[in-house]
Amino acid sequence: MGITKTDLHSIEQNKLSLMFKALGHPARIAIIQHIINQQSCICTDLVVELGLAQATISQHLKELKHIGIIQGSIEGKSVCYCIDEVVWKEFQQLFQQFFNQDIQTNSCC
Repeated sequence: MGITKTDLHSIEQNKLSLMFKALGHPARIAIIQHIINQQSCICTDLVVELGLAQATISQHLKELKHIGIIQGSIEGKSVCYCIDEVVWKEFQQLFQQFFNQDIQTNSCC
């Protein structure tokens, strides 16, 4: 069996890639910001807040849950979402390491 493309890259590079991909849609950024501001959130609140269809919100929540940045608990017929603080801090650290790299200006640019 051959090497998958992700095997060619470091764990950190793969995590950053998944994070950037999941955060690459403005609706997902809005969802995260809303959850942070509310400290928790019921899915129907997001439909009203963002003006998107329930199915669209659910798909975005699925992507965010897939990378672990949010977690949810079932309360009756609703699901309450919150930020997973451990994953949030891990992403903060990876993000800071990535953007805190020193760059050298090249005269060719």
